[in-house]
Amino acid sequence: MIMPVDSAQSHRQYPVPASSFCALIKRNSFVFQLASIVAIGALASPAQSLSQAQTNSPSAISLPTELRVQSPGWWPTKGDASRDAYAGAAACAKCHGSTAVTQRTTAMAHAATRTADAELLHQHDDLAFHLGPYTEEIVTKSEKSVLMVRKGAATLSADLLWAFGVGHMGQTYIYQRNGSFYESHLSFYASSQSMGITPEHGLSIPDNLEDAAGRRLTPAETRRCFGCHTTASVTKDQFDPSAADLGVGCEACHGPGATHAAAMRSGMQEEGVAMIMNPSRLDPVGSVDFCGACHRTWEDVVGNGFTGIGVYNVRFAPYRLENSKCWGKGDVRLTCVACHDPHRPLERDPAAYDSHCLQCHVTQAGEKKNASHPGGACRVGTKSCTTCHMPRIETPIQHSIFTDHWIRIVVPGKPYPN
Repeated sequence: MIMPVDSAQSHRQYPVPASSFCALIKRNSFVFQLASIVAIGALASPAQSLSQAQTNSPSAISLPTELRVQSPGWWPTKGDASRDAYAGAAACAKCHGSTAVTQRTTAMAHAATRTADAELLHQHDDLAFHLGPYTEEIVTKSEKSVLMVRKGAATLSADLLWAFGVGHMGQTYIYQRNGSFYESHLSFYASSQSMGITPEHGLSIPDNLEDAAGRRLTPAETRRCFGCHTTASVTKDQFDPSAADLGVGCEACHGPGATHAAAMRSGMQEEGVAMIMNPSRLDPVGSVDFCGACHRTWEDVVGNGFTGIGVYNVRFAPYRLENSKCWGKGDVRLTCVACHDPHRPLERDPAAYDSHCLQCHVTQAGEKKNASHPGGACRVGTKSCTTCHMPRIETPIQHSIFTDHWIRIVVPGKPYPN
């Protein structure tokens, strides 16, 4: 079921889930700062090595990613390890061959590429978009893609350097100008096979050529963008995208693996296992926050004001998931990785998820719920559960369709919950 939804629908407030505390207090208040310090201290002990897990999520509460990365132990987008602490994907593949092969076929593995290697730009070598008095164009010739913006006789051009996103839904471009990084004002959208305004960019007519070309990223934004689309772009807290591995590789999630690989080669199995981050050791809230480091945690969404904005927050799956009634205080059967294997391409057949739903729901009408199956039986059936309870939402402007992870009984005509 695909539901086109009016973006202006429902700005009503919804109850704060049990997995949250930051929404209840001002982020800049003394209380928030004190709570943050306590949360960081509780996450991990000082004895943890670089790639060990942050395993002890305090009271099962979602945390902002900025707090997670300040804590001891590894967390995605963290950048305090040295360059030589990384082993590289080839070293991982020596022991994890089949997993490494399938992981390279995922969209995450191709989350970033140099524009010279961006197949999408070579397939569409002359892309144009008109907005008011501006004409924006991306022209690709040989191994070079150039963004050109015109307004009458005035022009501005920039060489595009990186393409973010494999292009299954869209692709956004990064360029440099006067020492700063910029995110292109336009992105390519797969559904329309054309250019459109990049998410979170303004929809009004730009004030000048520079704004029509793109938005300047702050240093912190630049690090976060590359941190989620590349591996090891920040080492020893220094940003160097030229030395990064493009795409989300093994060590983007499991952390720097050189000491782990060396220990395993030396036969130090027990020690080696403790030297690498294994996300499966995380509790349910920690596990969802782990993916939320790049897909935005519940607290990231609330703290940055992405609630009450209509269907545009459907793309923040961790936030939507934790608003589900069945999430409760967290259930290991309902985490991101319970349904999605990050080492394999996304499964698009709804029937493939039925077995996961039925781990929690009884299957027969009148069958009593129990501790292992706390969910009631569906009155309609036990097949293709997600097509009804996780509708696909078509978002205007973003030209994309997202599966809504706010699991619920969808009532036609009822406002979109956000």
